Amino acid sequence: MDSMVAKRSSSAPPSSSDGGVISGVRAVVIVVVSGWLFLWIMAPTYVYATVWLPKIRADTISTYFGTQGATILLYTFPILFISVLACLYLHLGKINYPCISESNGKKDKLGKWRRPLIIKGLGIVSWIELAFFAMFIALLVWSFSTYLRVSFAKITPQSAAKNSEQVWESKLDSASLRLGLVGNICLAFLFFPVTRGSSVLPLFGLTSEASVKYHIWIGHIVMTLFTAHGVCYIIYWAATHQISQMVKWDKTGVANVAGEIALVAGLAMWVTTFPRIRRKIFELFFYTHHLYIVFMVFFVFHVGISYSCMMLPGFYLFLVDRFLRFLQSRHGVRLVSARVLPCEAVELNFSKSRGLGYTPTSIMFVNVPGISKMQWHPFTISSSSNLEPEKLSVIIKGEGSWSKKLYQMLSSPNSVDHLDVSIEGPYGPVSTDFLRHETLVMVSGGSGITPFISIIRDIIFVTETLKCKTPQILLIAAFKNSSDLTMLDLLLPISGTPDGFSNLNLQVQAFVTREKQPTTENQKIHPTSTVWFKPKSTDAPISPILGPNSWLWLGTIISSSFIMFLLFMGILTRYYIYPIDHNTNKIYSYGSKAALSMLFICICIATTASAAFYWNKKKGSMEVNQVLSMEGATPVASPSSWFYNADRELESLPQQSVVQSTNVHYGERPDLKRILLERKESSIGVLVCGPKKMRHEVARICASGLAENLHFESISFSW
Repeated sequence: MDSMVAKRSSSAPPSSSDGGVISGVRAVVIVVVSGWLFLWIMAPTYVYATVWLPKIRADTISTYFGTQGATILLYTFPILFISVLACLYLHLGKINYPCISESNGKKDKLGKWRRPLIIKGLGIVSWIELAFFAMFIALLVWSFSTYLRVSFAKITPQSAAKNSEQVWESKLDSASLRLGLVGNICLAFLFFPVTRGSSVLPLFGLTSEASVKYHIWIGHIVMTLFTAHGVCYIIYWAATHQISQMVKWDKTGVANVAGEIALVAGLAMWVTTFPRIRRKIFELFFYTHHLYIVFMVFFVFHVGISYSCMMLPGFYLFLVDRFLRFLQSRHGVRLVSARVLPCEAVELNFSKSRGLGYTPTSIMFVNVPGISKMQWHPFTISSSSNLEPEKLSVIIKGEGSWSKKLYQMLSSPNSVDHLDVSIEGPYGPVSTDFLRHETLVMVSGGSGITPFISIIRDIIFVTETLKCKTPQILLIAAFKNSSDLTMLDLLLPISGTPDGFSNLNLQVQAFVTREKQPTTENQKIHPTSTVWFKPKSTDAPISPILGPNSWLWLGTIISSSFIMFLLFMGILTRYYIYPIDHNTNKIYSYGSKAALSMLFICICIATTASAAFYWNKKKGSMEVNQVLSMEGATPVASPSSWFYNADRELESLPQQSVVQSTNVHYGERPDLKRILLERKESSIGVLVCGPKKMRHEVARICASGLAENLHFESISFSW
């Protein structure tokens, strides 16, 4: 994440010059994206295939790129150009906290389009998402139908007889090919949603975590189309007695064997993505999904690098992001302490540099080699980069084998005095607009309270430091047992809460669903404690991957690596391939050219990303040393749970304020419909995070139209 986010609280509105640049960038992006999408719409048509494409190839063919130059110009360059422009846009954009008085009067023109819908198979979606999904499906239907109409017009009994085929066999051959072509459209969009550090997603107000569902939708469609593509070809080869085609690898044509290997790898990934397998055997899903490398490599071998350039941009940006994450994960981070709660939850507190900023609801991927060197798990960040400028916290609830092992390790009497941890992230929205509402109603179930902790801590900072009017907050937290109430201990950080915390208008309604009266037995057996860790010389505070100007550096990596790739390919083609092939595409091996192209892409990305990463790491070493020198001696005190000991003298005013504003209800579930419909404020932001049933119930209430003042704010943390 970039330091721009860390400084958003104090940044001034953009200057007129910056505003002009931002508007210009936005206009260029709209034009380029529209043109790129228009190409996909026109690609299946007769005019594009017989008039436009031949003319473009004639104008762009050269001894440096051959026929591949046209594909790069039309499909690859526009998206990479947009991603670089997006980096500039995000670097220049200034993010401010909107006060209620400024934002309440502005009517949300897209309010109705943001209302949630519950659709079987898609889950909770907004009308906007549904509209774009419908347009995407329409593009696929249009493409397939147009491809068939154009190709079937050329199939006659005479043309089929020339190939010793019947008409239906020729049409099956044509339809099989077109299924693959339509699948390629999906593949072009498949990797955008899972590029965590993407500059393209924020440009459209999206985050990688919330966009995972788009990746899932597109993944199901692409595998359905590719499976149909492969099965139809097998049927065609069997019907025409050409089953030997299955083991054919043309030197200058389509490599059938490579396509079959790619399809098998894709099917292995696809099978493990279905909920019953993914949720129960997550490790199988996680490891199997690395077959995407095999899938993409053999896909390129199957169709050739020239055609692959149509699908390249999304995967290219994914590779840049993936390699940067690899570099970040190779270095250990400084874990300062862990708060261990009796409800089998822990809060890990890391040291971070002041230059690292993130927004509420951001997530971070955590790896603990002492438990598993391979497993990475995403967790919500509970701290505020403004309220706690030198600390970053994540909350981990013991709900799986990995998290339970971590809890046992930290809660044992002989707990470790140092824990090796690696991280990837943070990742989250560039900005949030929760403060535009008059009231925020946060509905959580169990560990679903974690994203709301980060929001509350950030609002504390806004209230006390910026003196800005903030929304009233109603937190509805449902827990199974009394011990889970200690999750409320984490609403406040160990230190750093302003004394004027009471200015925050916070109400907490906690519901314990499986117990009719309070019990403290588990609290007595496993009291709340804090484990402090000894520093290790090789560990460093968490800092931005690419320093304080992350977006500019990312744009530099994307542009410079792509230019390097073009130079390498130009030199290779001009002085090695062209003297052999002379742009005929009938002599030089497609496989060799594909392998060299993939090798050059990897080398260019690895070289530029490594240079940028280590340059910024070297420049940031001074700040890291300053942070380490300021940490001082390790405390020995372990604060106990103030919630269970509410009758004792509280340690601070902020804690007392939270206890006084908390009501606990035993043996009942929250009546969400009554609570939400009773609110009469003009603008109410409704956020929910928890079990699927709870999320759907809140979405139905907001979508019912019974209250126009309810605005459903989508927060997605489910895979």
